[in-house]
Order: sequence, then structure tokens, then C-alpha cells
Amino acid sequence: MPTNSTDEVPSNPNIDLRQTVKYIDALPAMPAIAQKLLALSLDSDKGEREMLMLIEQDPQISAKIIGLSNLAMLGSTRKTTSVKDAVALLGMNRVKSISTGIAIMSLSTKVASGKFKTQDLWLHSFGIAFAMLGIARAMPAKIRPKDDDVFLAGLLHDIGYLALAFLDPKRSDDLHVRFAAESNCPALSIEREMLEICHDELGAELARHWNLPDEIIAVLRYHHTPDVVEVAAGQPIVHMIGLAEKLLASFGIHEHVDANISDEDWEVLGIDPSKAEEIGVHVAEQAEQAAAVY
Repeated sequence: MPTNSTDEVPSNPNIDLRQTVKYIDALPAMPAIAQKLLALSLDSDKGEREMLMLIEQDPQISAKIIGLSNLAMLGSTRKTTSVKDAVALLGMNRVKSISTGIAIMSLSTKVASGKFKTQDLWLHSFGIAFAMLGIARAMPAKIRPKDDDVFLAGLLHDIGYLALAFLDPKRSDDLHVRFAAESNCPALSIEREMLEICHDELGAELARHWNLPDEIIAVLRYHHTPDVVEVAAGQPIVHMIGLAEKLLASFGIHEHVDANISDEDWEVLGIDPSKAEEIGVHVAEQAEQAAAVY
């Protein structure tokens, strides 16, 4: 996985973000544990043992995996206190996906504190990921993505904001000041005015730099533009993110998306719009539970 380059990052303080992302050294390296988790094959006992060892060696991931395994919404019927028990309850693939996402999001600890509140990104990302799991339960089985794909995409969908904070902390701060001041203006509108490249494209560039799957790259790139042709590889997860963000419009980081939900938003996922209120309540409850673990 490429993390080094002989190219030098431009030193001009007036950073051109679109040019800067072309320089490998400008982008953060994927955390080593995330690289190892992604490379693991779980089709053997050896792979499963290696995953358990990796998770147990990381206190943050271990604590969150155990905490998540004790949530009723994920099927918990008894108290688990070990990673091994948590894996037995949640399943290997789901734990691998969740652990990878948590490891990647841990990059937020390397960002200087400022107007961009990384804890808000964590909270928003966790909330959206769990909201998407709730939405998935209501979808027909034949079009429902796997839980591990849903969770990883949901947790990483806004990682472009983290990339921006790495590349240009000053403009990242300025952007989040504008978000707070113009609460009724869609985030992308503000970003297009202030930046050369928006968070969706930045996130996709970071995912591409890390060699993440094409489906994840498509989700990050097009989660605010679900109707373009190029989004096909990321569907139906892109539509799920769009719906989750409308249902949780003010959860964590504020992107000021249009919170109006149409029947089509449900129908495109194979969900009967008459169930909207029930699902909305369920999704909000799941997000709150996720927040408790966060």
C-alpha cells in the first residue's frame, strides 16, 4: 500500500487542494492495524486467530467492539466482556469491518484541535453507520448489502473532512466556522465556494490512496450525488447514506442536508413508505445507542 513518494509537497502557503492531493506524502498513511485487518483472509482458522490478536492488542478497538456487542440492536442477549465473546456474537466479517473503520477513524487524534471538532465527525459517522444498519433491516433481502460493507461505508463516508484537516488546517477551520454561521446552507454549496475540491472528492482520493475497494471509493465520492452514472458501484449504499443523513440531519457534524424525505427515497431501497415513521424512530434509537458506545 503506497505511503511514500519522492515527490515534494508544494510549500506555497496558499494551498491548491486539487493539486496537493496528487502528492502522496501530503495524505495521511492508513494506520498499520487497518492495513493488516484489510489484508486478512478470514477463510481459515489462522486468519481468525490473527484478527483476534490484532484487536486484542488495541485497547480502543477492543473496548468499542465489546461495547457494541452488548447493544440489543445487534442481537445481544447477554453481557460480553471479552473480544472473543464479542466476535462470536457479532461475527468475524462484521467485526473485521467495524475494527477497520475504527482504526481508520483513529486518525482524527492526529489532527490539531481547532474549529473542526473531530468528536463530532466520530459521532456523526457512527450514527450514520448504525442508522444504515436499521435501514438495511427494512430492505428486501435480495438487494440488501452485507452488514460489514454497510458499516464500513457509513463510518468512512465523510472522511474527506479529516483529509482536509490534514492538508489545510486553516481552511478546514474556516470552513467549519462557515458551517456554524450559515446553518441553512448546504455544506457542498459552501465547500464549492471556499475550496477547489469538496469533502466527497477528497475522501475518495484518500480511499484510492489507501487502495480501498472500488465500491467504498464510489460511496465516498458520490454520496451527495446519488443520481450520477458513475455512482453505480456504490449503490444501494449511497442511497442508504442519503436517507440516513436526512433522518439524522443534526447528529454530530452538521452538513445541512435537505431533510425532506420523499416516497422515492424509500422506494428506491425497496421499502414501503408507509413504514417511514416506524423506521425513523428505530433509526434514531440506534444512533443514540451508538453514541453511548462512541
